[in-house]
Amino acid sequence: MERHVTLKKIQVQALHHITLTGADRQTSIDFWEGVLGMPFVFEQPNLDKASESHLYFDPGDGRLITIFTDEGRKADPRRTPTEPGCVHHIAFSVSQAMFLQAIERLDVRGIKHTGVRPRGIFNSIYFTEPLGLLIELACYTFEPPTGFTHVEVIHEAHKIRVEAKDYNIQEIHIAEAIERLTTRRSGSLSSDRSPKNPFKS
Repeated sequence: MERHVTLKKIQVQALHHITLTGADRQTSIDFWEGVLGMPFVFEQPNLDKASESHLYFDPGDGRLITIFTDEGRKADPRRTPTEPGCVHHIAFSVSQAMFLQAIERLDVRGIKHTGVRPRGIFNSIYFTEPLGLLIELACYTFEPPTGFTHVEVIHEAHKIRVEAKDYNIQEIHIAEAIERLTTRRSGSLSSDRSPKNPFKS
């Protein structure tokens, strides 16, 4: 008799870590800590390959970026592959204050970058690290209302964008999403919560 199997999701809760293949140990430390400011918090041998070291860096949210290093490997700055199944880029969140300083801080090191690229929901700067992986510095253009996440605002803004038949997400969609979420969350004694003009002539 055939047994019926019910499919169930394996529900993840957060990104745990990303592991990259590095070259020598010092190149990784100099980039991830010395350029991006991630504290170098832990090191041990690669438990699956004893000839490699396994370096752990804290990107600021309590999760981890880890690197397998080998002193016999040389840093190659050519762009990493972008074929299907490959990592295209990794994006890191920075504050508005840091974003405004990022270009100057990259320029001082002679690191080529794209300049600021507006993305609607955030602004971005792209550059490659010493092994050719594309890195993005991203800064949100909005703060979510208290009790909501950036993702919840973006999801609501997406629905508004689709309703409007707009090509891509824009600031107006974000602003309307924040208004919708705030209205949905908070009650009011007013029976009519539609927009008003109190500056009548």
